[in-house]
Formats: sequence, structure tokens, C-alpha cells
Amino acid sequence: VQLQASGGGLVQPGGSVRLSCATSGNIFDITSLGWFRQAPGKQRELVARITTGGSTNYADSVKGRFTISRDSAKNTVYLQMNSLKPEDTAVYCCNARERYWYTRDYWGQGTQVTVSS
Repeated sequence: VQLQASGGGLVQPGGSVRLSCATSGNIFDITSLGWFRQAPGKQRELVARITTGGSTNYADSVKGRFTISRDSAKNTVYLQMNSLKPEDTAVYCCNARERYWYTRDYWGQGTQVTVSS
């Protein structure tokens, strides 16, 4: 499984940005797709996840501001980020997970999101 992330960049507080992550390869066993982020000096944290059934879950810090979605025809997952705050500044990575009797994670490259005036 390969994941290619795009989007991000510099955005002002209160602004919006959309991240995209295209998946390819043997994606048939993927059970969920997600976005993680890691800020300098902090641990990586889950931002949002969406299952193949469409269920979503979000970190409390982004609820109501971020939306994860997927386009199955394009094998792409998106993260729409609105009302951005400086504390959202981080490297964002997309993740694909297989979860059966085993768990296997695949990672895309990170994309920097910087929220600053």
C-alpha cells in the first residue's frame, strides 16, 4: 500500500486548508484511513479516522472544525481543516490500517501545515 499526501502550507489563523491522501497498491484489505499529526516536541496524535463503513472519529481538539472524508472512486481520503489555530501547526501524515486478527499500518509522507499570521 502506498499513500501520497498533498496540501498543507502556510495559512492564517481562522483560515482553511484541505489535505488529500491518495492510496494505491493492495488497498483491498484496508479497514480505515486516518490523519495523524506531530508538532515539534510533542507525540504523534490521531486527528481523525474514517472506516470503510463511513464511521468517523476525531480528536477532541478538532471536533467541529475538521472533517475527514473519502472518495472511494478515487481511493483518496481528505481532511478539511477550518477555523485553524496556531496550535494546529504540525506535520500531518496519512495512515491506512488493516485491522483483523492483526493490525498493520501504512504511512504516507508528512505534509507541513503552519498556522501563523
